[in-house]
Amino acid sequence: MLIRLGPPVAILLLAGPILAGLAGTVLPAFGYLPALGGTSFSLDAFRQLPAEPGIGRSVMLSLGVGLVATLVSVSVVALFLAGWSGTRTFARVQHLISPLLSVPHAAAAFGLAFLIAPSGMIARLVSPALTGWEQPPDLQIVNDPLGLSLAAGLIVKEIPFLLLVSLAALQQASPASRAALVASLGYGRVAGFLFGTWPAIYRQVRLAVFAVLAFSTSVVDVAAILGPTSPATLSVRLVGWMGDPDLSMRFLASAGAVLQLGVTALALAIWVGVERAAAMSRDMVCEMGTRFRRDGAARMAGLGAMSFAATVVFAGLATLALWSAAGLWQFPEALPREFTLRTWTNVLPRIGGPLGVTLAVAAAATTIAVAVAIFYLARESETGRAGGRGALALIYLPLLVPQASFLFGLQLLFLLAGFNASLPALVLAHLVFVLPYVFLSLSDPWRAYDRRYDAIAAGLGKSRLRALLSIRLPILTRPILVAAAVGFAVSIGQYLPTLLIAGGRLPTITTEAVALASGGNRRVIGVYAFLQMLLPVIGFAIATLVPALLWRRFRALRV
Repeated sequence: MLIRLGPPVAILLLAGPILAGLAGTVLPAFGYLPALGGTSFSLDAFRQLPAEPGIGRSVMLSLGVGLVATLVSVSVVALFLAGWSGTRTFARVQHLISPLLSVPHAAAAFGLAFLIAPSGMIARLVSPALTGWEQPPDLQIVNDPLGLSLAAGLIVKEIPFLLLVSLAALQQASPASRAALVASLGYGRVAGFLFGTWPAIYRQVRLAVFAVLAFSTSVVDVAAILGPTSPATLSVRLVGWMGDPDLSMRFLASAGAVLQLGVTALALAIWVGVERAAAMSRDMVCEMGTRFRRDGAARMAGLGAMSFAATVVFAGLATLALWSAAGLWQFPEALPREFTLRTWTNVLPRIGGPLGVTLAVAAAATTIAVAVAIFYLARESETGRAGGRGALALIYLPLLVPQASFLFGLQLLFLLAGFNASLPALVLAHLVFVLPYVFLSLSDPWRAYDRRYDAIAAGLGKSRLRALLSIRLPILTRPILVAAAVGFAVSIGQYLPTLLIAGGRLPTITTEAVALASGGNRRVIGVYAFLQMLLPVIGFAIATLVPALLWRRFRALRV
C-alpha cells in the first residue's frame, strides 16, 4: 500500500507547496490580501515597483550574473570532458571535485570572500614582497558593483554539480564509439567530443543547466555575502522588503517576487537562444571541414579551469579553518601569530540551539525524502513504467522555480493557517528542495540493480515487499546512504526557506552564518562557516563507512 502511494505523495510534496506558494505570492502582488486590508485587485504594487531606487540595476545584476555564471560553468565542464574524459587525469580530478558537492553555497562563498578580500589570504601571501602593501588596499573586490565576485562564487560551486551530472550522462552516451568515429574522420580530441558526444550529453543534463541558471538568477545567501550592496541583486532586496516592519511592504515584495519569476523566465529564454546560436555555429564549423587537430592549448585550458575552481574552494575552506582558530593576525602576515580555541569556546555555548535545529530539520527532511524516493522507485519497478521527461521535469520543478517566487506566498499561507515558525513547517519547506536531490542521486543506482535477484526471490515464493526489504535495500545500502548524505547536505545549506518559514524563531547554522556576513568578526564567521561545511562532510563519511563495515565480508553486495 505504501509503495502505491509513492508517486502521488512525491507529486504532492513537490508540486503542492510550489503551486500554493505561487498563488500566495501572485494574489498579494495584485493587491488581494484581506489580512492586510487588500480586498480588491489592483496594480498599485506593480506601479510602485519601478519607482524603487536602482530596481533596474538590481534586475540587470540578477540577469547578468546568472547568465555569466551558467555560461562559464557549462563551458568549463564541457571543455574538461572534451579534453580529458577516459584518462587517468580525468579520474584524479573527478575524485578531487566530487567532495565539493557537499560544501554548502554559503560556506564556499565565505571561503572565497576570505581569499580575495583586500585583506584576504591571497593579498597576505603576496604582500608586501610583490605588492608593497603594508595596509590592505582600498579596493572593492568583494561586493563589487558589477557582481564579478558573486559570479565567481557561483561558478566555483556550480562546476562540481554540473560535472557530476554530466558524468552520469556520459556513461549513457557511448563515448568510446563516438570518439572512435570522429577520430576516423580526422577530428582532434576536443572538437570530436564537442561535435559528436557533447550534444548527446547536453540533452540529458539540460534540465540541470536550467536549474543552475534559475538558482544563479535568484540566489540570496551567496548574493548577501559576495554580491553588490548598492543596489543589491533583486532577490536580496526582496528579502529586505519582506522583512520590513511596515506590513504594506508585503504587497511590494510580492510584486517583486513576480518580477523575479519573470527575470528567471527571461534568463531561461535567453539561454534557449544561446543554445540555438551555439548549435548553428557548431553546424557551420562542421560544414567548413575544420578538424582542429592541434588542441593542446584547449585541453590544458579545460584542465586548468577545472583544477583552479577546485583549488579555490579548498583554499577558501582552509582559510575558514585558519580564521576560526586564529589569535592575533595582522595584515600582511601570512599566518596568525598564534592559534587559539578562544573563539570556539566563546561561540559554542550560543551555537547549541541553531545546531540542534539544523540537525533535527535535516534529519527529518532527509528521512522523509529517502522514504518517498524509495516508494516512488519501487512502484516504478513494479509497474515497469518510468516517469519519462514529464516526471523528470516535475523532479526539477523546485529547482527551476525561483525560491523567492513561491516561498513568500507559502510563508503568508502558513501565517494565515497558524502553521508558521514551527518545526513541521520548516521540515516541509526543506523537503521541497531535499527530495529532488535525493531522487536524482538514488534513481540511477536503483535502475541499475540486477532484477534477476527479484526473479530468484519470486521463484522461492517471496513477496515483492519481502524481496525489497531483504534483498534490494541491503544491496543498495551504499547508494541509499549516499543519497541521504546528499539530502542532508542540501537541507543544511538552505537559507531562504529557513529565514522565511521559520520567521527568525528557528535559526540554523546557515542563517546565523549569513547574518554574520554584515559584521567584521572573521573568527566567528569562520567558526559558523566551518561547522556548516563540517556537517555534510560527516554525513558523507557515515555514508561511506557504514556500508564498508556492514558488508566487509560480502563483496557481491558492492554496487
